[in-house]
Amino acid sequence: MTDLEGLLRTCALFSRLSPEDRRKVAEVSVARAYRKGEVIFSEGDPSELIFTIVAGRVKVVKAIPAGKELIIEILGPGDPLGAIAAYEARPYPASAIALEDATCIASKRGAFMTLLETCPSLVRGMLGGFSLRIIELGKRLGEITGSRVEARFAQLFLKLAERLGRPRGLGVFVPLVLSRQDLADLAGTTMETSIRIMSRWGKEGVVTTESDGFLISSREELEQLGR
Repeated sequence: MTDLEGLLRTCALFSRLSPEDRRKVAEVSVARAYRKGEVIFSEGDPSELIFTIVAGRVKVVKAIPAGKELIIEILGPGDPLGAIAAYEARPYPASAIALEDATCIASKRGAFMTLLETCPSLVRGMLGGFSLRIIELGKRLGEITGSRVEARFAQLFLKLAERLGRPRGLGVFVPLVLSRQDLADLAGTTMETSIRIMSRWGKEGVVTTESDGFLISSREELEQLGR
Protein backbone atom coordinates (compact mmCIF):
# COMPACT_ATOMS: atom_id res chain seq x y z
CA MET A 1 0.00 0.00 0.00
CA THR A 2 1.37 3.44 -0.96
CA ASP A 3 1.53 6.38 1.46
CA LEU A 4 -1.27 8.04 -0.51
CA GLU A 5 -3.47 4.97 -0.15
CA GLY A 6 -2.77 5.13 3.58
CA LEU A 7 -3.97 8.74 3.67
CA LEU A 8 -7.10 7.79 1.74
CA ARG A 9 -7.77 5.05 4.26
CA THR A 10 -7.73 7.54 7.15
CA CYS A 11 -10.05 9.99 5.37
CA ALA A 12 -13.77 9.56 6.10
CA LEU A 13 -14.74 10.20 2.49
CA PHE A 14 -12.63 7.28 1.24
CA SER A 15 -12.39 5.00 4.27
CA ARG A 16 -15.26 2.74 3.20
CA LEU A 17 -13.88 2.12 -0.26
CA SER A 18 -12.47 -1.29 -1.10
CA PRO A 19 -8.66 -1.50 -1.29
CA GLU A 20 -8.98 -1.75 -5.08
CA ASP A 21 -11.12 1.38 -5.33
CA ARG A 22 -8.74 3.28 -3.04
CA ARG A 23 -5.90 2.24 -5.33
CA LYS A 24 -7.82 3.66 -8.29
CA VAL A 25 -8.36 6.96 -6.49
CA ALA A 26 -4.66 7.05 -5.54
CA GLU A 27 -3.69 6.65 -9.20
CA VAL A 28 -5.42 9.93 -10.12
CA SER A 29 -4.49 11.87 -6.99
CA VAL A 30 -1.57 13.44 -5.15
CA ALA A 31 -1.08 14.57 -1.56
CA ARG A 32 -0.30 18.26 -1.12
CA ALA A 33 0.85 20.09 2.02
CA TYR A 34 -0.03 23.75 2.62
CA ARG A 35 1.40 26.16 5.15
CA LYS A 36 -0.85 28.40 7.22
CA GLY A 37 -2.07 31.27 5.04
CA GLU A 38 -1.22 29.54 1.76
CA VAL A 39 -3.82 29.71 -1.02
CA ILE A 40 -5.07 26.31 -2.17
CA PHE A 41 -7.10 27.79 -5.02
CA SER A 42 -8.43 31.24 -5.85
CA GLU A 43 -11.90 32.40 -6.78
CA GLY A 44 -12.27 32.19 -10.56
CA ASP A 45 -9.58 29.54 -11.08
CA PRO A 46 -10.58 26.62 -13.34
CA SER A 47 -11.71 23.67 -11.23
CA GLU A 48 -9.21 21.17 -12.55
CA LEU A 49 -8.75 19.47 -9.18
CA ILE A 50 -11.05 18.12 -6.48
CA PHE A 51 -9.56 18.50 -3.01
CA THR A 52 -10.26 16.50 0.12
CA ILE A 53 -8.87 17.74 3.43
CA VAL A 54 -6.88 15.12 5.34
CA ALA A 55 -5.41 17.26 8.13
CA GLY A 56 -5.71 20.86 9.28
CA ARG A 57 -8.42 23.38 8.58
CA VAL A 58 -9.21 25.50 5.56
CA LYS A 59 -11.29 28.65 5.24
CA VAL A 60 -13.43 29.24 2.16
CA VAL A 61 -13.50 32.95 1.37
CA LYS A 62 -15.75 34.91 -1.00
CA ALA A 63 -14.92 38.38 -2.30
CA ILE A 64 -17.72 40.91 -1.69
CA PRO A 65 -18.15 44.57 -2.72
CA ALA A 66 -15.81 47.30 -1.41
CA GLY A 67 -12.84 44.95 -1.54
CA LYS A 68 -13.92 43.00 1.51
CA GLU A 69 -14.06 39.24 2.06
CA LEU A 70 -16.55 36.95 3.73
CA ILE A 71 -15.56 33.60 5.18
CA ILE A 72 -18.28 31.27 3.96
CA GLU A 73 -17.21 28.30 6.05
CA ILE A 74 -14.35 26.55 7.77
CA LEU A 75 -13.68 22.99 6.67
CA GLY A 76 -11.63 20.26 8.31
CA PRO A 77 -10.45 16.65 7.92
CA GLY A 78 -12.70 14.54 5.70
CA ASP A 79 -14.41 17.51 4.03
CA PRO A 80 -14.44 17.83 0.21
CA LEU A 81 -13.18 21.15 -1.12
CA GLY A 82 -14.14 22.64 -4.47
CA ALA A 83 -16.02 19.48 -5.41
CA ILE A 84 -19.31 21.05 -6.48
CA ALA A 85 -17.58 23.46 -8.87
CA ALA A 86 -15.48 20.63 -10.26
CA TYR A 87 -18.53 18.42 -10.71
CA GLU A 88 -20.18 21.13 -12.79
CA ALA A 89 -16.89 22.03 -14.56
CA ARG A 90 -17.23 25.64 -13.42
CA PRO A 91 -14.55 27.95 -12.00
CA TYR A 92 -14.16 27.86 -8.22
CA PRO A 93 -16.77 30.32 -6.84
CA ALA A 94 -14.62 31.19 -3.81
CA SER A 95 -11.03 30.99 -2.59
CA ALA A 96 -9.67 28.33 -0.25
CA ILE A 97 -6.90 29.31 2.18
CA ALA A 98 -5.15 27.16 4.78
CA LEU A 99 -6.22 28.41 8.19
CA GLU A 100 -3.44 26.31 9.71
CA ASP A 101 -0.90 23.88 8.28
CA ALA A 102 -2.97 21.47 6.22
CA THR A 103 -2.72 18.40 4.00
CA CYS A 104 -5.11 17.76 1.11
CA ILE A 105 -5.62 15.00 -1.41
CA ALA A 106 -5.89 16.60 -4.85
CA SER A 107 -7.63 14.47 -7.49
CA LYS A 108 -7.74 15.17 -11.22
CA ARG A 109 -11.27 16.22 -12.05
CA GLY A 110 -11.79 14.27 -15.28
CA ALA A 111 -10.33 11.00 -14.00
CA PHE A 112 -12.15 11.34 -10.68
CA MET A 113 -15.49 11.86 -12.42
CA THR A 114 -14.87 8.70 -14.43
CA LEU A 115 -14.32 6.80 -11.17
CA LEU A 116 -17.65 8.06 -9.86
CA GLU A 117 -19.38 6.22 -12.69
CA THR A 118 -18.08 2.85 -11.45
CA CYS A 119 -17.81 3.32 -7.68
CA PRO A 120 -21.20 3.66 -5.88
CA SER A 121 -19.62 3.96 -2.41
CA LEU A 122 -17.58 6.95 -3.58
CA VAL A 123 -20.73 8.55 -5.02
CA ARG A 124 -22.52 8.13 -1.67
CA GLY A 125 -19.61 9.73 0.15
CA MET A 126 -19.50 12.70 -2.22
CA LEU A 127 -23.27 13.22 -2.06
CA GLY A 128 -23.11 13.21 1.72
CA GLY A 129 -20.39 15.86 1.61
CA PHE A 130 -22.37 17.96 -0.88
CA SER A 131 -25.51 17.79 1.26
CA LEU A 132 -23.70 18.92 4.40
CA ARG A 133 -22.09 21.84 2.58
CA ILE A 134 -25.44 23.00 1.15
CA ILE A 135 -27.12 22.77 4.56
CA GLU A 136 -24.27 24.66 6.22
CA LEU A 137 -24.30 27.35 3.52
CA GLY A 138 -28.05 27.85 3.97
CA LYS A 139 -27.57 28.26 7.71
CA ARG A 140 -24.68 30.69 7.23
CA LEU A 141 -26.70 32.89 4.87
CA GLY A 142 -29.57 32.94 7.36
CA GLU A 143 -27.25 33.83 10.22
CA ILE A 144 -25.52 36.63 8.33
CA THR A 145 -28.67 38.29 7.00
CA GLY A 146 -31.15 37.65 9.77
CA SER A 147 -29.65 38.51 13.16
CA ARG A 148 -27.78 41.12 15.17
CA VAL A 149 -23.98 41.11 15.00
CA GLU A 150 -23.51 39.95 18.60
CA ALA A 151 -26.04 37.17 18.00
CA ARG A 152 -24.05 36.11 14.93
CA PHE A 153 -20.88 35.93 17.02
CA ALA A 154 -22.70 33.82 19.61
CA GLN A 155 -24.03 31.47 16.93
CA LEU A 156 -20.56 31.21 15.42
CA PHE A 157 -18.94 30.17 18.70
CA LEU A 158 -21.76 27.73 19.48
CA LYS A 159 -21.15 26.09 16.11
CA LEU A 160 -17.38 25.94 16.71
CA ALA A 161 -18.02 24.44 20.16
CA GLU A 162 -20.26 21.79 18.64
CA ARG A 163 -17.78 20.83 15.92
CA LEU A 164 -14.44 21.24 17.69
CA GLY A 165 -15.12 21.81 21.38
CA ARG A 166 -13.32 19.96 24.16
CA PRO A 167 -14.57 20.03 27.77
CA ARG A 168 -12.40 22.09 30.09
CA GLY A 169 -13.64 22.51 33.63
CA LEU A 170 -17.16 23.90 33.42
CA GLY A 171 -16.54 25.35 29.96
CA VAL A 172 -15.62 24.30 26.44
CA PHE A 173 -12.28 24.93 24.72
CA VAL A 174 -12.18 25.45 20.95
CA PRO A 175 -8.65 24.62 19.69
CA LEU A 176 -8.75 26.88 16.63
CA VAL A 177 -6.76 30.09 16.21
CA LEU A 178 -8.76 32.83 14.48
CA SER A 179 -7.76 36.47 14.15
CA ARG A 180 -10.19 39.28 14.88
CA GLN A 181 -10.38 39.79 11.11
CA ASP A 182 -11.21 36.10 10.61
CA LEU A 183 -14.03 36.41 13.15
CA ALA A 184 -15.29 39.56 11.46
CA ASP A 185 -15.27 37.82 8.07
CA LEU A 186 -17.13 34.84 9.51
CA ALA A 187 -19.78 37.05 11.09
CA GLY A 188 -20.09 39.42 8.14
CA THR A 189 -19.03 42.55 10.03
CA THR A 190 -16.04 44.87 10.51
CA MET A 191 -12.84 44.14 12.40
CA GLU A 192 -13.59 47.08 14.72
CA THR A 193 -16.88 45.46 15.74
CA SER A 194 -15.14 42.12 16.17
CA ILE A 195 -12.52 43.67 18.46
CA ARG A 196 -15.20 45.43 20.50
CA ILE A 197 -17.33 42.33 21.04
CA MET A 198 -14.42 40.01 21.81
CA SER A 199 -12.89 42.54 24.21
CA ARG A 200 -16.15 42.90 26.11
CA TRP A 201 -16.75 39.15 26.14
CA GLY A 202 -13.22 38.63 27.43
CA LYS A 203 -13.78 41.05 30.31
CA GLU A 204 -17.14 39.48 31.10
CA GLY A 205 -15.73 35.96 30.85
CA VAL A 206 -18.12 34.86 28.12
CA VAL A 207 -15.43 33.84 25.61
CA THR A 208 -11.75 34.18 26.50
CA THR A 209 -9.10 34.33 23.78
CA GLU A 210 -6.05 32.14 24.40
CA SER A 211 -2.89 31.62 22.38
CA ASP A 212 -4.17 28.34 20.90
CA GLY A 213 -7.91 28.90 20.74
CA PHE A 214 -10.92 30.13 22.67
CA LEU A 215 -12.41 29.17 26.04
CA ILE A 216 -16.19 29.36 26.22
CA SER A 217 -17.16 29.69 29.86
CA SER A 218 -20.90 29.17 29.45
CA ARG A 219 -22.71 27.73 26.47
CA GLU A 220 -26.00 28.70 28.10
CA GLU A 221 -25.02 32.37 28.08
CA LEU A 222 -24.00 32.15 24.42
CA GLU A 223 -27.33 30.52 23.59
CA GLN A 224 -29.12 33.47 25.17
CA LEU A 225 -26.96 35.96 23.28
CA GLY A 226 -27.59 34.06 20.04
CA ARG A 227 -31.35 34.45 20.13
